[in-house]
Amino acid sequence: MTRYSSEPDNAAKAAKAKGSHLRVHFKNTREAANAIKHMHLRRAVRFLKNVVAKKEIVPFTRFRGDVGRKAQCKQWGACQGRWPKKSAEFLLQLLKNAESNAEFKGLDTDHLVVDHIQVNAAPKMRRRTYRAHGRINPYMSSPCHIEVILSEREDAVARPDDEEPAKKKESKKKLKRQKMQQRD
Repeated sequence: MTRYSSEPDNAAKAAKAKGSHLRVHFKNTREAANAIKHMHLRRAVRFLKNVVAKKEIVPFTRFRGDVGRKAQCKQWGACQGRWPKKSAEFLLQLLKNAESNAEFKGLDTDHLVVDHIQVNAAPKMRRRTYRAHGRINPYMSSPCHIEVILSEREDAVARPDDEEPAKKKESKKKLKRQKMQQRD
């Protein structure tokens, strides 16, 4: 049994999956995982398949140096993004694994939500590349560890309508002016 960084609120209604030392870029995978956080499982799978087909984009929010600007990012409220194919495929495999674990536990797969997903950098793997004048430089890869927890959620509960509308905030200056007028 491996250790996860987060435990689900109700272990009986959750399923986990984990991948270690995966040969896929850490930065791209982190951004793709961040995009599917808190999505329903079916929507997350559809989103990742669309990323592979370049129909939907992964917005890059943290590791965005030299990432081009794309029009598809507008729906996320971002301006930079990419379609990390390999990261999407690895995440799809992990979600499939977590779904089968949930099925084995007897959970309803139609109500599963990506409750927790985390990507950590794994130890770098070393290769070398040959340079001019007989020199050798490192050629490192940046693998990662990924963990996913799917939780079974019932239908979303609608927020009850409040009888009274929210009170409008008044500035201190306005309140002081009203006090002064009441005194006079």
